[in-house]
Amino acid sequence: MPLLLPSSLYGLARPFLFGFDPEHAHEITLDGLARTQNTPLACAYSASRVDDPITLAGLTFPNRVGLAAGLDKNARCIDAFAAMGFGFVEVGTVTPKAQPGNPKPRMFRLPQRDALINRLGFNNDGLDAFLANVQKARFRKSSGGKTPMLLGLNIGKNAATPIERAVDDYLACLDGVYPHADYVTINISSPNTANLRTLQSDEALDALLGAVAERREALATRHGKRSPLFVKIAPDLDEAQVAVIAATLQRHRMDGVIATNTTLARDAVAGLPHADEGGGLSGAPVREASNRVIAQLRAALGKDFPIIGVGGILNAADAKAKIAAGADAVQIYTGLIYRGPALVREAAQALLRDRSKA
Repeated sequence: MPLLLPSSLYGLARPFLFGFDPEHAHEITLDGLARTQNTPLACAYSASRVDDPITLAGLTFPNRVGLAAGLDKNARCIDAFAAMGFGFVEVGTVTPKAQPGNPKPRMFRLPQRDALINRLGFNNDGLDAFLANVQKARFRKSSGGKTPMLLGLNIGKNAATPIERAVDDYLACLDGVYPHADYVTINISSPNTANLRTLQSDEALDALLGAVAERREALATRHGKRSPLFVKIAPDLDEAQVAVIAATLQRHRMDGVIATNTTLARDAVAGLPHADEGGGLSGAPVREASNRVIAQLRAALGKDFPIIGVGGILNAADAKAKIAAGADAVQIYTGLIYRGPALVREAAQALLRDRSKA
């Protein structure tokens, strides 16, 4: 996943760079970003940020294009992504303890469909290392007088933690990330941790969000700030399941929802190399399912509940379609791999133009 090239060269270099194993390319890229952020070499991927502020969950987002969680699991490259012009960046998923994730190979490109399959499994260095990296980031101090980019911290459970004890892991992570996050995302929708998606069911979600909401009140008092809580859900939900989730989000006064994570469906990639690999499918094939869930959430939640749309944004039109479906802001991940940093500004400018016409 090479990002360290001027946008004009990205398309030319991509075929060569895609010759590397996807996860190896990912690691090389993050290492390069970590080394070059806050140095003159960052000009290779820097872009001026599009100013298109929007207020959601009491926060001012400088623009409506964010980086989705999962790309920078250990929060090593926050300043590099800030330099690309994102209005907000979400890092993680972090778990209380370090864990290696699932066996390799565990990431696969499907370039014929602008898609990826991954079964990484929350591989990360653990909460302490994650927080050390978050605290090193300088983006708030280097915003040049502009509204700083916002930082979301995404939390999950360790694979070894029994699902009936999942709440303990989420609370441990919430305690750690709360003082440092502009918002916190509760990830209950990765398909790559056994049984995690069962937390989206009625009783399990009610118990988890009840515990998280109670802990948030204590943390807000302790730290003197009320950090918004978002919940990230899957695209593989029917309308009745979406309605239950929407009601539960409102009952426990969650501040927003991120829709959606990767899909287990394979209809759109059937017959392609790697299509039968296990894991979550992202990129263009998840676009319509994501938009469907966004529309159902908007209908169930009303016009004012914040929704961040993610899944299948490969160009400006895809970003606009997320907003048309009912999202307030969007996130990209796989599109960044296939299109490079230029996608950030392209999408942000398109959303700004659309807003100006409204």
